Amino acid sequence: MLSELISTNNKVVGTKQVLKALEANTAKKVYLAEDIEPALKAKITIAANAVECELQSVTSMEELGKACKIQVGAAVAAVLK
Repeated sequence: MLSELISTNNKVVGTKQVLKALEANTAKKVYLAEDIEPALKAKITIAANAVECELQSVTSMEELGKACKIQVGAAVAAVLK
């Protein structure tokens, strides 16, 4: 499930970076933690759907942070085109 995210260096992590990638239409796939604020989840979902970017749900911010090889949880991350 997270293998593409783990294996690539061509990614961005964090809400601001992912939203920028979606606006620029450079995101290939977005990974979204299930345990984030509903308003943030809605904002990312709307932005991804607007550019027809694939969304993948991840159980927790902690799991997503580990997959991104960072020491803290991550709300969202994206693999770039």
